[in-house]
Amino acid sequence: MFATQLSCRTAGSPKAQRGIEAFLELLAAAGVRCIFGNPGTTELPLNDALVNDRRFQYILGLQEVPLMAMADGFAMASRSLGVVNLHICCGLGNGMGMLYNAFREGTPLLVTAGQQDRRLKFEEPILWGRMIDAVRPWTKWAVEVDRVEDLPSATRRAIPLALTPPTGPVFMSLPVDVQTALADDLDLTPARLPDCHIRPPLEALSRATDVLLSAKNAAILVGSRVQEADAVDELIRLAERLGIPVISESGTTHGRLAFPCDRPLYAQGLPLWSPEIRKRLVDYDVLFVVGMDLLRQYVYYEPARAIPEHIRLVHLDEDPYQLGKNYPLEVGLIGDVKTGLSELEAVLAQRMNAQQKKAAAARIEQHAVDHAASAETARNECATDRNLRPISPATFMDAVARTLPSDVAVVEEAVTTTNTMLERLGALKNTSGYFGHRGWALGWGLGVSIGVKLAWPNRPVLAILGEGSAMYGIQGLWSAAHHRIPVTFLIANNAQYQILKVGAVGLQLPQALGGKFVGMDIVEPEIDMVALARSLGVDAVRITEPDELTAALKASLASNQPRLIDVPISRAVPERLNYG
Repeated sequence: MFATQLSCRTAGSPKAQRGIEAFLELLAAAGVRCIFGNPGTTELPLNDALVNDRRFQYILGLQEVPLMAMADGFAMASRSLGVVNLHICCGLGNGMGMLYNAFREGTPLLVTAGQQDRRLKFEEPILWGRMIDAVRPWTKWAVEVDRVEDLPSATRRAIPLALTPPTGPVFMSLPVDVQTALADDLDLTPARLPDCHIRPPLEALSRATDVLLSAKNAAILVGSRVQEADAVDELIRLAERLGIPVISESGTTHGRLAFPCDRPLYAQGLPLWSPEIRKRLVDYDVLFVVGMDLLRQYVYYEPARAIPEHIRLVHLDEDPYQLGKNYPLEVGLIGDVKTGLSELEAVLAQRMNAQQKKAAAARIEQHAVDHAASAETARNECATDRNLRPISPATFMDAVARTLPSDVAVVEEAVTTTNTMLERLGALKNTSGYFGHRGWALGWGLGVSIGVKLAWPNRPVLAILGEGSAMYGIQGLWSAAHHRIPVTFLIANNAQYQILKVGAVGLQLPQALGGKFVGMDIVEPEIDMVALARSLGVDAVRITEPDELTAALKASLASNQPRLIDVPISRAVPERLNYG
């Protein structure tokens, strides 16, 4: 895709090389092809080195929130290292919310920022600051490189750390004089990744098999790391081997789709709040948890313990910290999710007798009936609201579902509108292309969709955004226009922060119960999303009818230009969000 060209050399010995050139050599050797950036004075050596270096595409963002999100989306979709360059303390400060999102997602990002010349450090110059202290809680590793001779080693350390499970962001602070310093014979040996397909111990697999086969009513709780480990097929085989339902994470942490939503064993997602989760799970006696954090809840409700006490838990994860973190386990399986699922399914195949296999087949038939009934309920919900204007969230999502191509990538940051409706309708025909919020620093979705499209240029990308969340990263529209990145930005516009109203009602706050709120309505004036998009170079239209929305989406997803579609939807505040 990118032609290779040696970085330019400057005065010095034939082997002399600037620090920033050595850094780029190691990034290129690691397969990095995109660098997301917003430059300042301390980042100028990087931008100067990129002028004649055709190995990289520099993606310019006008503000750090959408910029960091672009790198996040690119890394998640490509399953490779995302590299983003920020402008010293101020740029890093702007991007910290998106760093938190990446930390919660486990996205392998290499975040870099320029630092002031070390010869000015004692004076505490303008823009200088202790960036390492700021980022340490939300990174796997953070370093300020004080010598050009250490820059290759630091880069070789950072890349595998970001990409080795549990994956996550790392940070490098690069003083401007280290970037420009010349050095001879720097060691540019490429970074090497270890083979991370570690199997769980055989004894633990055997004990897990005992628990699963002795269950009277078992289910699987599945998280995003199944998709990220490329283990969906292995999970399908295991679930069908046992004939038990697969339940996704709650909507607030449901980042990736780890099981096909049109399969009979897909049992939708967990509710959001503890009492509803307990009610949903109370009939099970065993839960097999795989690739998820158990649990990351959003709002405190009583009873606070969402998992009923009688349930025995088996948990497989690559991150030992997640095993038994919040709930005691019957069996903990430490190991690669893909390998662990495959080996557990193989042990089950050996151990299951004819009667158990027959019972599993019967369960699948019953779950197929339940799955069809659930989809019918969702379709009826959409049909009931069909004639309401402004259109309801259900009608909005039904119009979207009617037009999705099989290879579409969908990025969601409109939680009170989407309500996992695409999954409930069985409208997502692939599992890899779903991206939902996990960190909840707003402004994430718009940038992520741009990064996803850069990673997958041949797949249509749809971002479903609330107008409030979109405004946190709206500058990303300029990047889409400037770099000609054809994403469809669909705005579910209810002119409010509706999730906050739902939360206030749920907390039984007295004014909220009377329908009165402060600071939660985006009105007087309302934002003209169409005019705003056009000012940033993106074609835009406002649509009020569901059939027109379906037609507009179909045309936009087939287009080679970015487009924004603004849709006014109902402003009624639900008491609860329906995720079950």
